[in-house]
Amino acid sequence: MLKIFRKEGQKGFTLIELMIVIAIIGILAAIAVPQFLQYRAKGFNASANSDVKQMYTAAQAFFTESPTATITLGILTANGYTQTTNVVASVAVGTMSGLSMNAHHPNGTLTYTVDQFGGISH
Repeated sequence: MLKIFRKEGQKGFTLIELMIVIAIIGILAAIAVPQFLQYRAKGFNASANSDVKQMYTAAQAFFTESPTATITLGILTANGYTQTTNVVASVAVGTMSGLSMNAHHPNGTLTYTVDQFGGISH
């Protein structure tokens, strides 16, 4: 098709052919990068969700022994909670009757909160 750009006996690709290939690669990258970023954010959100579930389980284990005590992150860690790298976890209310704990990842899009009944919201 592009024989008009080649001289007799020349081998290789013309500049136009190379530019077309680069344009196609650019279009594919423009489609793929946003999808990759969405999947990445979903992964970070899943880490935060997992952490808030672990926090609730550790809190319930602690409250089994000490129902009138107040929870802290240190107590949660002592009762089996292992914080995921880069996930920011906090205890808003540490009592059994008003338990509220939060977790989010700085690169994620959601903050997860668990209440005293184990309900998780974001």
